[in-house]
Amino acid sequence: MITYNAEGIAMPKIRRRDTTAWIRQVAASYGRQVGDVGYLFVNDERILEVNNEYLGHDYYTDIITFDYDEGDTIHGDIVISLDTVRSNAEKYGKPYDEELHRVIIHGILHLCGINDKGPGEREKMEAAENRALQLIKK
Repeated sequence: MITYNAEGIAMPKIRRRDTTAWIRQVAASYGRQVGDVGYLFVNDERILEVNNEYLGHDYYTDIITFDYDEGDTIHGDIVISLDTVRSNAEKYGKPYDEELHRVIIHGILHLCGINDKGPGEREKMEAAENRALQLIKK
């Protein structure tokens, strides 16, 4: 089950049914099924608190993914700062909705085993995000 919640910020206008189907399709393309995945949309201050509390990081970010995978079934909690998503959309000259969907699927790709911190990994993640974005219904 995929859940979508917001804390301290308005829920983004996403089509939940279409987004859920898209997430399942992307996960399946990596041989994974979707178990329990919870999205929590927050503001910058809240994601900074989460980053400090759980990861010991003292900086803002657009997404934090907590991975509870079991075999081929993905489980996790994904915290997304809508403030940072909006500022990144402006920074990179992208529509807000596209940047939001990029971040939504970024967390799923992490749960599917794609990393973005090591040499050459960021390019692989960006390519996977771009492939996934081509699949979403507009």
